[in-house]
Amino acid sequence: MTDLPLDEADDGPGFDVDDWRRLAIFTGAVATLDDVQAGRAVFALADTTEPRVLEMDLPQPVIWWEEDGEQAAVAVQAEIHLSVDGETLEVLGLILPDGGSAIALLEDVDLVDDTDPAWRDLVARAVDGAEGGD
Repeated sequence: MTDLPLDEADDGPGFDVDDWRRLAIFTGAVATLDDVQAGRAVFALADTTEPRVLEMDLPQPVIWWEEDGEQAAVAVQAEIHLSVDGETLEVLGLILPDGGSAIALLEDVDLVDDTDPAWRDLVARAVDGAEGGD
């Protein structure tokens, strides 16, 4: 499972291009509401069936394609669930550079390497924007 609660990482809950690997991950089990409330997991899904772990290396840098455009994130949780309609959902728990969290479908992200210039630029812009808002 995870070593530290997601909200108690050494340097705070966010990350930059140099320290994203320190983010705590949740793996080896399907998360429960207790895991989320304790800060060990990003999400726990209800109203789905046959939940199981999605095997992938974590933490994993991603570019998340959301309504407002692309955003850098790091996947720290990965699960597969079946919807009530029988649709397979590959779901990721994401940590954002500012320390926020999000849930995304695997199909809505690009898995990238931490040397990817687009990912590094998105992280830098998010970190610079967060620092400017303090």
